[in-house]
Amino acid sequence: MAIGSARSLLLTVLGEFMLPREGEAWTGALIDALGALGIEEKSARQALSRAAAEGLMESARHGRKVRWNLTEAGDRLLREGTERIYGFMRRPHAWDGRWLVLTAGVPETQRRLRHRLRTKLTWLGLGSPSPALWVIPDASKEAAVREVIRELDLTDRAYAWSGPSAQIGDTAKLINAAWDLDDVEKRYLRFIEDFAGRTVASDREAFVNQVLLIQEWRHFPFLDPDLPAELLDHDWPGSRAAAVFHDLHDRWHRRAQAEWDRMDEAAAMRH
Repeated sequence: MAIGSARSLLLTVLGEFMLPREGEAWTGALIDALGALGIEEKSARQALSRAAAEGLMESARHGRKVRWNLTEAGDRLLREGTERIYGFMRRPHAWDGRWLVLTAGVPETQRRLRHRLRTKLTWLGLGSPSPALWVIPDASKEAAVREVIRELDLTDRAYAWSGPSAQIGDTAKLINAAWDLDDVEKRYLRFIEDFAGRTVASDREAFVNQVLLIQEWRHFPFLDPDLPAELLDHDWPGSRAAAVFHDLHDRWHRRAQAEWDRMDEAAAMRH
């Protein structure tokens, strides 16, 4: 399976191992961690530099060694990601029958703004069945969507409504236009096939497999709106995939964390 770019893997390592330790790590530990995942040192250092340039991390020299710290922005980004990734499909939820509908017009000439809007709304689970229109059968996302619109300064170009369906048109067609559920289902089944029953023989294997597990799972909150059962026409594999993810994460957690501690301690001892 494709395991992701150096930057993507770095963010996973930062969220899983560095964030719980007051957001600190030695350069050597981060390079060793990425090396265990098949990333060459040059690419690892470039990923660190890029994260610093984005304002996510900052470095402090201790003699000949460098210690990295998460910035306030980096800490916030990783905590929000952690909450979304580990909370996603964690437990079943009842549906009150209400939808949230948003229209937000951003012209083609403002491509960067359009991309930011799409990324943020997709992360919240919204789908776009037609240009400038976003929907989700979860009215509780209203505050989060309002914050996105405020953050992107689109208040004067956006309107939103929430309430039950007026029973006009085919809801199934709307869902299929808003989300590619066939692709999501295939991804879930592949995830289950790839990870269910996987075992590890050492702390290093636990570390590597823990990162790979998170790398694969972190895509699903972008892809799956976590539709209520009332809107699904067959047994959806999402809950089975979530059970695999949380079971393996819990099973590998202690050994993976021990391997990270070993790498960070070894980096601290180097001259």
